[in-house]
Amino acid sequence: MNPRRKKRLTLIVALVVGLGATVGLMLYALNQNMDLFYTPTELVQGKPDGTKPSVGQRLRIGGMVVDGSVSRDPNSLKVSFQVADVGPAVTIVYDGILPDLFREGQGIVAQGVLVDATTIEAHEVLAKHDEEYMPPEIAEAMKKTHEPLQYTEAQMQGSVQ
Repeated sequence: MNPRRKKRLTLIVALVVGLGATVGLMLYALNQNMDLFYTPTELVQGKPDGTKPSVGQRLRIGGMVVDGSVSRDPNSLKVSFQVADVGPAVTIVYDGILPDLFREGQGIVAQGVLVDATTIEAHEVLAKHDEEYMPPEIAEAMKKTHEPLQYTEAQMQGSVQ
């Protein structure tokens, strides 16, 4: 084989191996930082494809806070509450300040680690608001500028014809 061709082939092989190693390391790093999302029912019963999270796995869970389930420790910021969707409830333990929108019956998303089959130790809790939410300042401004139109009976009948 020609020395020039041999040099080119060595360079190409080195580039392909280096690129493969780089892609492999990137995929490994992304896999380590991936948090899968579960609902309480999927956490207890498993996803439709049969996968269930294992103890110690990082995950995200979303659902509604069960009424009457919020329990606060009077000596610390530790809070535990239950989250449910249409099925079984899951207990979430959180040590920190909860968001302002957090309340019973409200939707939340928690990120944490699975402690046992139905308990999650959260390190972040996010409260969700409904789609109709509007800050009070904007709602007040819209009331002032967008007065409802008042029609007389004659105007309404004239627009029908």
